[in-house]
Amino acid sequence: MKKIKLLTILLLVAAFGFAQHRTCGTNEYMQKMMQDPALKQQYLDLQRQFENELQRLQNNYNRSGNAASPAAVIRIPVAVHYPSAGSASATLKTCLRNLAQRQVNILNADYNATNSDISLWSAASSYYPGTNIGVMNVEFVIATQNHPSGTGLVNGDMAVTFGTDFLSNADTDSTWAGYCNLVVRNIAGGILGYSPLGGSPGSGMTVVIDNNAFGAAMSGSPTSCTGYVPGAPYNLGRTLTHELGHFFNLDHTFAGCDGANCATSGDRVCDTPPTVTDYYDCVAPGSVATTCGSIPQLTMNYMDYVEDSCMYMFTAGQATRMTAWYNTIASQLTTNTLANNEVLARNFSLSPNPNNGTFTITFEKPMNSYSVQVIDATGKVLADNEFENDADLSKTISIPNAQTGLYFVTIKAAELVVTKKVIVQ
Repeated sequence: MKKIKLLTILLLVAAFGFAQHRTCGTNEYMQKMMQDPALKQQYLDLQRQFENELQRLQNNYNRSGNAASPAAVIRIPVAVHYPSAGSASATLKTCLRNLAQRQVNILNADYNATNSDISLWSAASSYYPGTNIGVMNVEFVIATQNHPSGTGLVNGDMAVTFGTDFLSNADTDSTWAGYCNLVVRNIAGGILGYSPLGGSPGSGMTVVIDNNAFGAAMSGSPTSCTGYVPGAPYNLGRTLTHELGHFFNLDHTFAGCDGANCATSGDRVCDTPPTVTDYYDCVAPGSVATTCGSIPQLTMNYMDYVEDSCMYMFTAGQATRMTAWYNTIASQLTTNTLANNEVLARNFSLSPNPNNGTFTITFEKPMNSYSVQVIDATGKVLADNEFENDADLSKTISIPNAQTGLYFVTIKAAELVVTKKVIVQ
């Protein structure tokens, strides 16, 4: 009996210790993919196109150190799939849709350097001369219209599926070609996630995230969804930030230093200090030396292996590389799946109406980032509220010094604009 108890304790300790380290299955995924001649050829063809585009962007590189981002915001249609949730209750499905939006909000913050912890770079940057924060100028948007036939989704529904796609651990589905597909399921072996290194949305490729590492705690009630509770220290949504970096052709920062040319060796990004060692846990900036040079390891980078709370930035070089990959695959993305004004108008309601100057905006589906303006009959803006990376389904708005009369409430989301009338009496 003592031996059994001891063995149980050792197994629990081993499992606990394993769970404390980030594990990514991208290398194994790529080894398997490259054994398929057709997939290998497709990959090599795209990489050749990518290298030409990357060279073009680098030739026009902004000398200030900013990424070569496009002037207009890139909008990428997202679909989220929960293969094991086919029998989930309506309540759980609503929760999972909110969780999906919460995770997409995190992506938008991380890829545009608007995450709250990016401020930590101010103190850390002195250890990394020549390294600057990267901004991709992108908006990931859960698609809401022109869904694939046979999915049961209609215009206005979020592109979130339950139990019908990517079953049996499939990593591609031609039904969902043209989307940035995120699959959330239990991954064997303690792996938190994986992605192709340079993904092809035209082939229905996916980024796969373990159900215990997707999203983060939500505001309101419930704060988590049964069976999909991200566990510390990987509970801030950064696993997907890391894996989607692979999809946009970023390697690990610890890919090595086997050559003098930083553009062709290691992770092939010149403003990430080269290293051969992945780093776990949390560590003070500049405290991990590398065997590849004098600049310390960039442990806070999203493409290392540290805990969620200790990774908070891409570099300008990484953002340029991801932009080059987007430019390479942009024609594969089906952008007519993104919301139009009609869909946006059906997605929210105002109540009570009439009211006394205070009303609630209720969304049928979670939004991402949006603004709410209240304008009086003379055209004067009385209230202007911006909500960034906010998945709440309701917002209470008060009109300052409200007087009896007609007002206009305008909601803006990306380039979409919808206005509704409100009566104060």
